[in-house]
Amino acid sequence: MNNPERRTPHIPANPRESLTPQQQQAVETLEFFGWHLKFVRRPLFRDPIPVLFERAGTRYVVVLPDGTLDESQTLKLRD
Repeated sequence: MNNPERRTPHIPANPRESLTPQQQQAVETLEFFGWHLKFVRRPLFRDPIPVLFERAGTRYVVVLPDGTLDESQTLKLRD
């Protein structure tokens, strides 16, 4: 009997569909000003966290579930 793997979470094809409406609006606004959505973190039992980078790629911003921006640069990124 073939059982689907239960340990891997469903990852939507469009990363924006898991965002809150406030996050979606903030991402659209930032993209208008030249930022681009790089990835969306999905911590267990918490809201998704979209991460956007500026054009040069030196600065990033995290969009919180209520649509506010966190520029504190505390996110650990791999090279």
